[in-house]
Amino acid sequence: MTDAKPDRSAWLKGGNSKCQAKPAATGKPWRFVLLGAPGVGKGTQAELLTARLGACHLSTGDIFRAAKQLDERERTPALTAALEYMRRGELVPDSTVIDIVRERRECLKCESGFLLDGFPRTVAQADALEVLLKEEGLRLDAVLNYELPIELIVKRLSGRRTCPGCKAVYHIENRPPKKEGVCDNCGGELYHREDDRPESIRVRMEAYWKSTAPLTDFYNRRGLLLTIPANGTPEEIFNRTMEALHARS
Repeated sequence: MTDAKPDRSAWLKGGNSKCQAKPAATGKPWRFVLLGAPGVGKGTQAELLTARLGACHLSTGDIFRAAKQLDERERTPALTAALEYMRRGELVPDSTVIDIVRERRECLKCESGFLLDGFPRTVAQADALEVLLKEEGLRLDAVLNYELPIELIVKRLSGRRTCPGCKAVYHIENRPPKKEGVCDNCGGELYHREDDRPESIRVRMEAYWKSTAPLTDFYNRRGLLLTIPANGTPEEIFNRTMEALHARS
């Protein structure tokens, strides 16, 4: 297990940034794609996999969030184009997302390995990743697909409460505030976001599963898909993940 987090500046900035990550703590550089609907705990598993295996967590969502803070002169052409689509409230097209990852292809060669999160999201993106990895003489070890029954996802997400001031997020069962309905940090009155209401969650889950089905089929046909039940504690889910990986290696 390693305590040091890999330096992801090369992933976030792109361009001429160099990866500073050290070789994998386990001696083997694992290379994964992570899939999972909101509420399944994929982010927690990414943290555990990064900490235990030493692999870099390469999230496209982190790139877009970091890009908003970068000076325009620091942004790559693909990143500038992506932010313009987002400013207009449009989806970033596959070609632009692929360009953003291609600009960061050095990160895929990291001696620590990687966890790709948020990419690919479509079959076109998966095709492009397959080509890119082949060009670099690399291959994926697995595509980790974390799944939960819809009722458990609804329970997890609908229990969230958000502070309108400092944006802190609580959960009425798993992480309640010290005083019911009041933010521990700033004293703001917590509220139930519209997106966290059961009916909204069900609509989002249906959309997610519909859009992800072709992608899971794509990786299943290549023998890479590992579907991991995401019920239980984070440690139990992590152990389940490692057991599934070792069983197929």
